Amino acid sequence: MVTAAIRPMGERALLAEVDNLAAVLLLHAALAADVLAGVEDLVPAARTVLIRFDPARLPRAAVVAWVQDAASSSVPDVTAAPPVVEVAVRYDGPDLVETAELLGIPPSALAARHAAADWTVAFTGFAPGFAYLVSADWPFEVPRLATPRTRVPAGSVGLAGEFSGAYPRETPGGWRLIATTAAPLFSPDAAEPVLLPPRARVRFVPERPVVRGGVPESRVVEGGDAASGGAATPLPSSAGRISSAERGAALAVLAPGPLTTVQDLGRPGRAALGVARSGALDRRALRVANRLVGNAEDAAGLEVLLGGLRVRALRDTWVAVTGALGDVLVDGRAMDAYRPLLLPAGAELALGAARAGLRFSVAVRGGLRATTALGSASRDVLAGLGPEPLRAGDELVAADGERHPVPAVDVFPWTVPPSEIDVPLARGPREEWFTVAARELLVDARWTVSSDADRVGLRLDGPVLERRVEGELASEGMVPGALQVPPHGRPVVLLADGPVTGGYPVIAVVREGALDALAQARPGDMVRFRRS
Repeated sequence: MVTAAIRPMGERALLAEVDNLAAVLLLHAALAADVLAGVEDLVPAARTVLIRFDPARLPRAAVVAWVQDAASSSVPDVTAAPPVVEVAVRYDGPDLVETAELLGIPPSALAARHAAADWTVAFTGFAPGFAYLVSADWPFEVPRLATPRTRVPAGSVGLAGEFSGAYPRETPGGWRLIATTAAPLFSPDAAEPVLLPPRARVRFVPERPVVRGGVPESRVVEGGDAASGGAATPLPSSAGRISSAERGAALAVLAPGPLTTVQDLGRPGRAALGVARSGALDRRALRVANRLVGNAEDAAGLEVLLGGLRVRALRDTWVAVTGALGDVLVDGRAMDAYRPLLLPAGAELALGAARAGLRFSVAVRGGLRATTALGSASRDVLAGLGPEPLRAGDELVAADGERHPVPAVDVFPWTVPPSEIDVPLARGPREEWFTVAARELLVDARWTVSSDADRVGLRLDGPVLERRVEGELASEGMVPGALQVPPHGRPVVLLADGPVTGGYPVIAVVREGALDALAQARPGDMVRFRRS
């Protein structure tokens, strides 16, 4: 039996908090064994399990009852143990010697203890395929680096707190690096993209001297077929580029502007693997653009940051532009946004600089064909998933060559993105970590959008929100719209490419419908929060 405290995480998620990591593993196993229809994600973390659900299909009360029932009936898992994944490593990390000195043992002993331990994947997060490993055989608590590295190479194996883990791709990080591996930790095109999923058992195998032509590998043993090993494979670039010789291209990119990416409605339901939802930040703008050219709402289109995109039609092509306010020009002539536009072959579409709002959405009749990763063509800038941002010379192909009826739309209702945004909030799981005055200040203050804003998150400048509870928060599941408050005391709103777990307390969560407005927030715009 596990005792779980249920905490709100906005309108579409709950956090079930338990006493320790062992209880997390029990609760997660009980929930995963009998998932309710309407539950979209189960994300275990250090002391919590995040449950994401669709409130249109599943009332919150039903989710709470389901979690409490699973907690009260959870017993040690007696099903067959998962296979052991052996990960070949070299104990040559840059922090091996210093970490051994901190622990008071020789480097060789640290490496031997690490290799001798039987590890289990407690949860994943931070980046796709990044596994937080724990072991009853591991007695050490290892402090993180005082100053995190801005670049940790892919394949680095590190220690932090009670955990060990390996970096699937190059990212910043503060773990102490003791080893390296060439194992394919995350391969988005594989049937099983994550080598080390939750609950997997793991052994680190010191690499023997490599013979000429030999390469390190990882394989599944004990109860599973051998996984593909062989030569170390770099993470796919997921470029998704369409050959210029491919037939059926609709548009040629003349200039991409500051940043233009392919986006659909994202890849939900994969947070347990460390994969964010991603997708269009202004989901309404993409949906409307697709509807205007007769597409399904989730068809892939373009997200254009600040404008500057120029494309030439290679054949007669219907397009629609929505989102930010800026000039929409066809062969230099001003055209209306929020209506379908027919580009004759040879015509040039150009988007001027955004004068209000930040992001344009561009839909092409038939949707865009692009290489998918984990079921979506969306570019995740944090994880590096999906097609690379557009470059001059790229050609865009419609995914569906069949003719679709284009609605006859003369006027579509829309408004200019405002410079002061009213944002409704739902309760966050850690509001009690903040003083009463800080909780009132959150809704009383006018916040300014800082220049520190991208698809991962948006930082707000304003007064400091004082905490009542000090100390670190164990990593727990996050959702788009979570208002994290780092030590500097000012809120950061996580957006679609944000990490799926985090260690800063969440004081509140932006309601889903308001995220589209925040996607259009420019540096210097004002934000007012209100409880709803």
